[in-house]
Amino acid sequence: MQESADVVVIGFGAAGACAAIEAAAGGADVLVLDRFGGGGATAASGGVVYAGGGTSVQREAGVTDTAEAMAAYLRLEVGDAVTPATLRAFVDGSAESIEWLKEQGVPFEGSVCPTKTSYPTNDYYLYYSGSERSLSPDPAPRGHRAKGSGTSGKLLYSRLAESATRAGARVLPQTRVTALTSEDGRVTGVECRTLAEASRWARFRYRLLGRYAAKPGLYVPALRRALTTRAERIERRHGKTVTIAARRGVVIAAGGFVANREMLREHAPAYRGGLPLGTSGDDGSGIRLGQSVGGAVGAMDKVSAWRFITPPSALLEGVLVNERGDRICDESRYGAAIGHELITRHGGKGWLLIDEQGVRAARAQARSQSLWFQYLQVRYLLKVARVRGKTLSEAAREAGVDADGLARTLAAYNAAETDPLGKPADLVRPLTTGPFSLIDVSIRPSIGYPCPMLTLGGLRVDETTGQVLREDGGTVAGLYAAGRSAVGLCSESYVSGLSLADCVFSGRRAGQSLAVPMGDSLAHG
Repeated sequence: MQESADVVVIGFGAAGACAAIEAAAGGADVLVLDRFGGGGATAASGGVVYAGGGTSVQREAGVTDTAEAMAAYLRLEVGDAVTPATLRAFVDGSAESIEWLKEQGVPFEGSVCPTKTSYPTNDYYLYYSGSERSLSPDPAPRGHRAKGSGTSGKLLYSRLAESATRAGARVLPQTRVTALTSEDGRVTGVECRTLAEASRWARFRYRLLGRYAAKPGLYVPALRRALTTRAERIERRHGKTVTIAARRGVVIAAGGFVANREMLREHAPAYRGGLPLGTSGDDGSGIRLGQSVGGAVGAMDKVSAWRFITPPSALLEGVLVNERGDRICDESRYGAAIGHELITRHGGKGWLLIDEQGVRAARAQARSQSLWFQYLQVRYLLKVARVRGKTLSEAAREAGVDADGLARTLAAYNAAETDPLGKPADLVRPLTTGPFSLIDVSIRPSIGYPCPMLTLGGLRVDETTGQVLREDGGTVAGLYAAGRSAVGLCSESYVSGLSLADCVFSGRRAGQSLAVPMGDSLAHG
């Protein structure tokens, strides 16, 4: 089997698809390789793209937003993950990015969710997907969810994949890249193991294993590992090793390393007990490929762990405390911010204090504010994770929380005129109606209340071209990276939609860099 292309893209999720679309649109012959059938973590996601500054979807909803307000908020979240110039380029191009996605067939709708939530119901497709209301003087809903029932990631991915093939990109699924080839310091192609010429039965079994390793394997990591092991046996037995030449360059868009327990232990040992959000392909193999030819990595210790306490929104009126009864943070913060606080400062342990009024309100809101999987989590929180006491001290004893510390925290919370941690005033009320309840929101392996995690670090890249950098600051000729295989906008902290927005941003950047004529591309190194 002989293959070659101008551009070889490793991984066919959002970043890989966007790179393929732009490179093909610029006249390049593009070949996309994916270990499984495509989709990656994008297809398993909620399909939310973080965008603002006055997008057409925001205007449709009657939302006022500016690039300045968006940039000011994102500076707090992005930190120094990228340069100020790159952040500004992302913000200034945000509205256009939504229009570009629409052109690829991705549908959006300007229906604003009226409550703070981890993910809106099928009635709403625009929402506050970060901590805007807590941190920004000019908050605006910027979570643009692709319009589709349930979690919308599969829809968003399918529209991008269709657009890539329409643009002329060729796709070779069931192909695992094992090495990069190089000559005189320039990446010239890839070596891979493919099932393209395997029997129909082998390809069918492999496809099923990949599908079920993604879901339900996402929720049962042991099942995922078992299915992935079987898939690897098929690769070894039925796969064929081939070399594919890349005349202009290679784009690594193969996801992060959340499915690689060894890499997590090495780089982020505190992040355990979570649910790996991704597929078996998020095993760090793309990052290691880049390292094998001299690529530098960054932010490998950065992991996003999502401890959402909504829906229902009534729970935001509670007080989040640690074992000592001390308050942890503003309860309305984005779930990743809460998860970060729990893991890095409180050993992953936390309890949400609510009174009887809050319990009744949460029960009343549960169905109307939740999709089916969220409703199951609400039931778990209220029925399994909750302990109850006629008095505050009794509830504290049941939960194992210091009663005196909890009493001091609640007294201060109830007495404050404005919340000292910045929780919006409409979410603050005195908790006075007994009995009192403490809901265990600690981070540990749990089917009933999982804590999704994804890795944020990867290969360092030139922020103008997406080309992979070396430790000395030079570039790896012919090699680019995008999405969660690369350091990007969300590599410091994460809010819903920022990873997919970065996949679109960085994928398009790499594709555009490789779409230029060969002589110009050589000028990039």
